[in-house]
Amino acid sequence: MGELEGLYMITLTNIAIQFGKRVLYKDVNIKFTNGNIYGVIGANGAGKSTLLRAISGELEPNKGTVELGPGERLSVLEQDHFKYDEFTVLNTVLMGHKPLWDNMQERDAIYSKPEMTEEDGNRAAELEEKFAEMDGWNAESDAAQMLQHVGIKDALHYKQMSELSNNEKVRVMLAKALFGNPDNLLLDEPTNDLDLDTVQWLEEYLSQVEQTVLVVSHDRHFLDAVSTQTVDIDFGKVSVFAGNYSFWYESSQLALRQAQNQRQKAEEKRKELEEFIRRFSANVAKSKQTTSRKKMLEKLNVEEITPSTRKYPGIIFQMEREPGNQILEVEGLKAVDTDGTVLFDNVSFTIERGQKTVFLSHNPKAMTALFEIINGNREADAGTFKWGVTITTAYLPLDNTEFFKSELNLVDWLMQYGPGNEVAMKGFLGRMLFKQEEVEKKVNVLSGGEKMRCMIARMQLQNANCLILDTPTNHLDLESIQAFNNNLIGFKGNILFASHDHEFIHTVADRIIELTPKGTIDKLMTYDDYIYDAAIKEQKEQLYS
Repeated sequence: MGELEGLYMITLTNIAIQFGKRVLYKDVNIKFTNGNIYGVIGANGAGKSTLLRAISGELEPNKGTVELGPGERLSVLEQDHFKYDEFTVLNTVLMGHKPLWDNMQERDAIYSKPEMTEEDGNRAAELEEKFAEMDGWNAESDAAQMLQHVGIKDALHYKQMSELSNNEKVRVMLAKALFGNPDNLLLDEPTNDLDLDTVQWLEEYLSQVEQTVLVVSHDRHFLDAVSTQTVDIDFGKVSVFAGNYSFWYESSQLALRQAQNQRQKAEEKRKELEEFIRRFSANVAKSKQTTSRKKMLEKLNVEEITPSTRKYPGIIFQMEREPGNQILEVEGLKAVDTDGTVLFDNVSFTIERGQKTVFLSHNPKAMTALFEIINGNREADAGTFKWGVTITTAYLPLDNTEFFKSELNLVDWLMQYGPGNEVAMKGFLGRMLFKQEEVEKKVNVLSGGEKMRCMIARMQLQNANCLILDTPTNHLDLESIQAFNNNLIGFKGNILFASHDHEFIHTVADRIIELTPKGTIDKLMTYDDYIYDAAIKEQKEQLYS
């Protein structure tokens, strides 16, 4: 890290933020240092994005100051996808390095004058010198390369931002945030709308940076891969802990179990926590994560490990009927998109009892088309499928809009989907963390996360032996994702699913089927083994070419 080592890059002093009478946090005194990536976690509404907005200057804290090191540049992943509609894609990325962009604009203005004064000439010479210092001559090629990394092809680089899809804009905004090696980087949900390959590239990119980075994300694998430390917003405080999300989650769960165990002596608890820290820091070294994280874990004081106030929904899938040996047979399926694009062709597979299969594709529409076909909601363009006679399914679709075009309240809505009285339905909704007063809300005013929790409650009522899940972590917070994930690992029936959550796939799936326009790749292996297999990478290139 050279000269930068030891400098404080972002300093928060006595920060307090509140909205009306609601205090998010106060007395926040933290120094975020270079070379560290801080994963910011907290329950919905705790103030994760608010903290980043306060650091960026977009939001004025009620009290306290935010300071950067002298002359340092801060870059932010912006959420306004229409802000740059009048600019080209390449120029939008170049604007991520504001001093360089301002220099380019001023130089162009001087050189476009019909006649230059002596003063203009001197100023142009100054600008040229600064331009070279900022590596300006390579800026366009560097920006183009960054766009390539995030999946924006050359053909789009000179188009207006207004011509891009929302998914493409998200990627351009990420390239803009990363461009020019800013000293400090704030990333709010950077993996949203990214495919798994691009997320993997971003993980590797961030593992090399020497800047100060704060990341808010619901992607647990991403947080684990990049974070050296965790910023936890809880109890109305902002605290920094050694280690990544998994360490925080497992240690807080252990502390909670200890708090509930009144018989366990204090000395036993301490030894148990110390042993946990030793085991976890050993695993860090094995998993090729940073040595700095290992050192911090070894210095960690057991008093810093406490239970969390987080509540985890009670997601429990149970089978009413044991499945027979015939689950699902698919033969020669083909699906074509409305624009004529072949989503997949010649897809044949047989699902065996107990298998948990993830479906992958470069085009996410392929998985949705497959699930819609096997659920009888869409006609296949070719081929057949047949369910076993003992199989009952519960389907979580990608788009749940139609389910919520209703004036019903939550209780009445849920009663449509399974046997049980009002008390039983309120119990299901309570397990999904809906408070007493919330169950009277009309379903057409629910947020995306609330709708997903309703859909999961609906699925639980069906007691199916085969779950079909199209991108199940969409709109869910970390706690819901963790609870969902934990239950699926132990589910005894079949699961067919698609996901962009690395951890979800790796811990649940034991079979991987990739859908391509030219056939399938079908492997009985873990997701981590699949993505690092050289022969599979070669096969994928041929099938997608």
